[in-house]
Amino acid sequence: MKILLVEDDDRIAAALSEALSDCHYVVDVAIDGEKGWEFVQSFPYELLVLDVMLPKLDGMQLCQRVRQHGYVMPILMLTARDTSTDKVMGLDVGADDYVVKPFDLKELLARIRALLRRGISSITMLLEWEGLQLNPNNYEVTYAGKILRLTPKEYRLLELLLRHHDRTFSKGEILEHLWSFDDPPNEETVKVHIRGLRQKIKQAGAESDLIETVYGLGYRLKH
Repeated sequence: MKILLVEDDDRIAAALSEALSDCHYVVDVAIDGEKGWEFVQSFPYELLVLDVMLPKLDGMQLCQRVRQHGYVMPILMLTARDTSTDKVMGLDVGADDYVVKPFDLKELLARIRALLRRGISSITMLLEWEGLQLNPNNYEVTYAGKILRLTPKEYRLLELLLRHHDRTFSKGEILEHLWSFDDPPNEETVKVHIRGLRQKIKQAGAESDLIETVYGLGYRLKH
């Protein structure tokens, strides 16, 4: 799952980005509101985390613009100002939650998980397909009861396919979902991860084409 963090404090941005990455999220970081808006228009995000005090376009204005353009992903706002007026303003422009700095990291991560559950009702449900199971609560993946030892990227790739089992993803779409803006590989990298994931699933006893190639289009779970 992909999160956009818009925060101009380098220290906070680095710490929060690292914590989110450790929780298996893909994180893009923007240092001002205008750059954040460019990211929103360019990449798919399941959650936005916005600081209120931002250069060029503040968090309130960015939140309002996101909602006015029809984006519905959950938005969490961060601020150093602990007043009811600011909270009401944030909620009125479309924010879903409001956290005051300095924040407790564990609490913030819990709020993020809660917003993601609200945005995607299946976030904590077991994902299953043809004997394959992925548990988002403990990041465990099994096939016919056998645990698969996946790399973080293999896990995210499989989660993407399981959550959208009716879709075919092109290599470019997979790159947009699974890699951050600052770390984009080439499309050949997607093929490498698909091949590695297929091998591990096959070693567990599944058919080798459980993840199938739709030539000219991309990849999907076999129907």
